[in-house]
Amino acid sequence: MLTKQLSIFLENKRGRFTEVAKLLGEEGINMTAFTVSENSDFGILRLIVSDTDKAIDVLRNHKYAVTEADVICLHCPNKPGALGRAMDFITNAGIFIEYMYAFSEGESANVIIRPDNLELCMEVLKANQLELLAASDLYKL
Repeated sequence: MLTKQLSIFLENKRGRFTEVAKLLGEEGINMTAFTVSENSDFGILRLIVSDTDKAIDVLRNHKYAVTEADVICLHCPNKPGALGRAMDFITNAGIFIEYMYAFSEGESANVIIRPDNLELCMEVLKANQLELLAASDLYKL
């Protein structure tokens, strides 16, 4: 299962993330997961939201540069070694991870993965009985 992720380019200025969070909130769009990376000039906000299409419209209408990408959401136990086991399967299949980020609550963890080969990564994880979630599943947890 693939999940849609947004990437938003933000100037490295105070309040830019606040503006995005407020805009989405005012439109009733929930941010389920996000990560921010930055360099000296700009940052990239990557996020999973409750309504991808609406979020894209809202952000573009406010002049934000936003792109959409497919990612994989791995749902696994929140315990030592669980992620290492999954990563072994990915590495042994020759899959390169471009980036990933995670969030956990209680007994479960969700890992957002952007591999260089989405189809193969999904196939490998499923073949090893690992659980993948769609964005809609994230709201049922």
